Amino acid sequence: MRDNYILNIEDAVVRYKDTVALKGVCLQVSQGEFVGIIGPNGSGKTTLFKAITGLVGLKSGKIEVFSKSIDTNKHAVRKKVGFIPEIGKIDPRIPVSVGEMVTMGRYSDLGLLHWPKKKDLSMVDEALDLVEIKSLMNRPVGHLSAGELQRAVIAHYMVRKPSLFLLDEPTTSLDWKARADIVQLMHVINKAQGLTIMMVSHDLATLPVVCTRVVLMKNGLIVNNGIPEKMLNPENLAELYDLSLTDMRKRLSTFNAD
Repeated sequence: MRDNYILNIEDAVVRYKDTVALKGVCLQVSQGEFVGIIGPNGSGKTTLFKAITGLVGLKSGKIEVFSKSIDTNKHAVRKKVGFIPEIGKIDPRIPVSVGEMVTMGRYSDLGLLHWPKKKDLSMVDEALDLVEIKSLMNRPVGHLSAGELQRAVIAHYMVRKPSLFLLDEPTTSLDWKARADIVQLMHVINKAQGLTIMMVSHDLATLPVVCTRVVLMKNGLIVNNGIPEKMLNPENLAELYDLSLTDMRKRLSTFNAD
């Protein structure tokens, strides 16, 4: 794998009718990185994830995941990528238990017409232990708190043994304690298993703790990227979010207070 990149994006352009959502994005991600992605609404963050998984096509440029072009290897790539959308886009009324929901994650390998075997059930137990909700295995998904539901969704994808995890605003709608717990959980998974993680987030209070690198996006472009200490300073963030330096410093002090 060239330069140990598991993700290589070169001049990626995505267009929705008259709107250019990605404008020549270039990004390389190496095995084991934890990459935080921040930027204002409409900057192209979610579109970037959809392009990586082939959910939207490129107008031009290329994306290689695990050295395979997403254009010609969508199925193979998706089996190795866990893509968790915003929790608000997950219907909690699904009539299944937590254990059943996590077991469904194995169907990408088993196929819909095959029953899970002992090995698969063992993997389900392992994933539930990992996210610390095994005691909720028989609880209906609709009876979970928002934080518990997000843990169940993470377990659903972890049981597939992904090599790359994409999390789109995983802490949206969670209280401060649940937000911190989810971010810390992903940090533990990243460190313990060497799982490469990319996470879109507005939670500037927790990003520096877990990320090895932060990517700044604005207007469909990556405007900067680097270590959190250099990216998440008031000057960079004020420019990114079109705020005055004074206003950004006030917001950052509020984050720190929380």
